[in-house]
Amino acid sequence: MNISNLMRIALRALNGNKFRGFLTMLGIIIGVAAVITMLAIGQGSKASIQSQISTMGSNMINIRPGAGQFGGVRQSAASMQTLKPEDYEAIAARAEYISAASPEVSSSGQAIYRANNAPTSIYGVNTSYLDIRKYSIGEGDMFTENDVKASAKVCVIGKTVVENLFTNGEEPLGQIIRFNKIPLKVIGVLESKGDNTMGMDQDDLILAPFGTVQKRILAITHLHSISASAVSEEATEDAIESIGEILRQKHKIGLNDEDDFNVRSQKELITMISSTADIMTVLLSCIAGISLLVGGIGIMNIMYVSVTERTREIGLRMSIGAKGRDILMQFLIESILLSITGGIIGVALGVGSSYLVKNVAQWPIQIEPYTIVLAFIVCTATGIFFGWYPAKKASELDPIDALRYE
Repeated sequence: MNISNLMRIALRALNGNKFRGFLTMLGIIIGVAAVITMLAIGQGSKASIQSQISTMGSNMINIRPGAGQFGGVRQSAASMQTLKPEDYEAIAARAEYISAASPEVSSSGQAIYRANNAPTSIYGVNTSYLDIRKYSIGEGDMFTENDVKASAKVCVIGKTVVENLFTNGEEPLGQIIRFNKIPLKVIGVLESKGDNTMGMDQDDLILAPFGTVQKRILAITHLHSISASAVSEEATEDAIESIGEILRQKHKIGLNDEDDFNVRSQKELITMISSTADIMTVLLSCIAGISLLVGGIGIMNIMYVSVTERTREIGLRMSIGAKGRDILMQFLIESILLSITGGIIGVALGVGSSYLVKNVAQWPIQIEPYTIVLAFIVCTATGIFFGWYPAKKASELDPIDALRYE
């Protein structure tokens, strides 16, 4: 018996039990829809995180003090003062694969303008900081290298600071604000960047010349960190190695001694977060995939029922010449049709659910073509796997016993 005849017989059998067929497919429909939705949410979250990190500078490198010992007591990295302005100067002058570098000191406190005040953070940097951190000036200008050298009392502020201090719509440019009693003239306003991956407001900051913050506000001689930018994302590892060699020489660190600094790149952060997102996506997909397993068991159950109900039909077909493999193919085709039809409906429902999540919950989604292809492969495999045994049992029935079956 050819495949086209078997297909017609299978379709006629399924058409005779539409409601039962739909209930059988329900597990497959829910499973496929859940898997596609979970994968879309997982991939969308991963892409969103990578995009946000890229806006911070995917080739950015951050150098911070490392943990060490002082007076025989091991100190935390936050309390160490191992980075000096001379280290920044050496990196800027000698480091390979570096396009820009900036010293960095920071402090938290109250920003004040007339009767308004708000908590914020101030960062002492140089003119390269904007390129490294992917900030841009929306209004006014950035301070100059002369301002940095002179420790000028000027600053550039973020949009959140503007909203908190200039509540009556005043023009911020040219105004004098105070940070912890130190007056600073606003010469520029940054373009808004919104929240970062960690939920921190990237517009709630004040940028001032490095010397101004270091000498006038903090009264320190060391650096909190050094920010640098590699010439490309691919050159990041080489740049990190070059920076490490320079700092080990400056700090006179032996080959077997522990570094008193840490060099980290955004690439490491992207890799870590992407790995975590992938694990969560796989976990969610496995949970959703349980529905496919349940759907497959439902198909096996219904196929057993179908074989039992049609035992005499099977005997009749065998008695007029149908072979065991024809019976096997007939029931196997029915099982696969149930599974694939459920898969098609599940894909449509999964895509619709994904966009519903995007529009209602405002979660990022990303539907990859491979997930739809994978859904059909899994559905076909489910139909074959769970339909094989009942079909095999049907093909092994004795025609005489089948015809006598009541």
